[in-house]
Parts: sequence; C-alpha cells; structure tokens
Amino acid sequence: MIGLVRSLMVIALVAVAAMASAQETVGELGPETNLPLPRFVSMKANEGNVRRGPSLSHRIDWVFNRRDMPLQIVDEYGHWRRVIDRDGVGGWVHYSLLSGTRTVIVDQDLLPLHARADDTSPETAVLEVGVIARLGECNETYCRLTAGGYRGWAPKSALWGVGADEMRD
Repeated sequence: MIGLVRSLMVIALVAVAAMASAQETVGELGPETNLPLPRFVSMKANEGNVRRGPSLSHRIDWVFNRRDMPLQIVDEYGHWRRVIDRDGVGGWVHYSLLSGTRTVIVDQDLLPLHARADDTSPETAVLEVGVIARLGECNETYCRLTAGGYRGWAPKSALWGVGADEMRD
C-alpha cells in the first residue's frame, strides 16, 4: 500500500511539473483578466497616481503625467495593475487609468519614418526621441506608426512598447 501511495505521489508531482512547464511556454495569464502577462497598454488619463501597493491606502510614489504613455502590465490584483515604464520603474495603478490602445515611445533620436517597411523607401517624417506614437501593424522587424499627423514605418528596435517578436495586423 505504501508503494502505491508513493507511486501516485510521484505521478502527481510529475504532472504538476509538466503543467507548470507548459504554462511557462504559453506565458502567464493575469488572475483578474485572463490576459497575457506581461502586456503593453497606455495611459488613458492625463495624470495617474503610482502607488506602492494595490489599494488607495498605499503611499503614492509618483504621478504619471503623460496621456498615451505606453506602460507594461506585469501583475494584476483586483482592480489594480502593476506597471513599469520604459525605464523599468513602476508601481500599482488603478485599471480605470489605463487603455488597451497601443502606443510606443521612440527610443532613437531623429528616427526616420519610411513609406514602406524597409530602409530604402522614402522618408515620410523624422521623429525625436521621446515622441509617443500610436502603434499600428507590425511585421518581423518594422511597425507602422502614426504621430503628429504623420504615418510611416519604423524599426521595432528603435521603439519601446512593442515586443521584439510581436506581430500585429
């Protein structure tokens, strides 16, 4: 009987390890939204308090003051989302301050936007570092951006707010 119990325990441990490994391969899902973690969103509000913990009773560490700023959600708790910015600094923000609208921050100064997804196509605009642009379609290496009335394609490597392997239609 003891041998059977041990065998069942080993089988159960192997099954748990396999499920954990499969979940790591697929990616973690948020406990509140069942959406992938991490994921990118943007600030819906012009101003948003960033707190030390997921409630109004936690101290405000700083305030985000930039509408449409891309953020990355790394955790969820109730109506709160733990976010980080492009510098890796973050905290807890109420979900009502966030939007699913995708934006990116330009990380390369004088980044040319191209008419097509290649460096040899004509330039449609040049963006300064820190510009926030709306994210459109993305292929393996380029994303279509809209900023200040201009549209064009830019390399993913010059942007923060989109995953390196992320594809968008």
